[in-house]
Amino acid sequence: MAEIGKINTLGIVRETANGVYLDGGDHGEILMPQKFVTPEMKAAEEAEVFVYTDSEDRLVATTEKPLAKVGDFACLEVKEVTQVGAFLDWGLPKDLLVPYREQRERMEVGKSYWVYVFLDLLSNRVAATTKFQKYLDNTPPDYKPGQEVDLIVFDETELGYKAIVNREHSGMLYKNQIFRELKIGDKTRGFITKVRKDEKIDLILDKPGYAKVDPVSDKILKELKNNRGFLAVSDKSSPDMIQALFGISKKTFKQAIGGLYKKRLISFESDGIRLLEDE
Repeated sequence: MAEIGKINTLGIVRETANGVYLDGGDHGEILMPQKFVTPEMKAAEEAEVFVYTDSEDRLVATTEKPLAKVGDFACLEVKEVTQVGAFLDWGLPKDLLVPYREQRERMEVGKSYWVYVFLDLLSNRVAATTKFQKYLDNTPPDYKPGQEVDLIVFDETELGYKAIVNREHSGMLYKNQIFRELKIGDKTRGFITKVRKDEKIDLILDKPGYAKVDPVSDKILKELKNNRGFLAVSDKSSPDMIQALFGISKKTFKQAIGGLYKKRLISFESDGIRLLEDE
């Protein structure tokens, strides 16, 4: 059976002047307008199409690909706001509706918002919502400390930033553990630090512990080379100074220079660190 709001491979039933009709299973025959029908398709037995409802709530098929499908999170721009809600550009002729009841805040034309695309089972219409947290955390979070995950930053609080984890759960990035610029809508990689007993997830942007030292060490070595082998910074320097120079915490910096010293790549001096000539 055809899945509304998703890409389907459907059998071609018959051709008419209006287009070709596809086998939608329990949904019956679904029209794909003539403008999407190619000569190759006419000779084929099936077609790969996206299925959704048109302006008259009839199921139609198209070979055009939307910017987001049912079950996706996406950042989409508002094209129009009417008395029924906001309409988003999702790459198809019929814009995607976010009803007012599905808006965390009133949406504005020209602005882009993170939304979740869903299927209204009563009307068979594809719609979107900014109240997407109800679609998260519906399965137990089966993550291990240190596991790498995909993150989408969607909210800022006093504690830090909330992020979507692997498009299934929500987690928290704490401000005192963020050492680079972050903003709403950022997509990045991150790491699990802890899954709490209440199933809340703690996140970090860099690998926890000594596992994250290697790329930091490379950065320190490059800075040393760019500054004639010497940097006036050490484990006695202030956290603010280290953050400004390298974008990392003092703890991470101390771990990195400790590792470089053990590998005999740098030496410690009274006023900084020096790159050893052999390096």
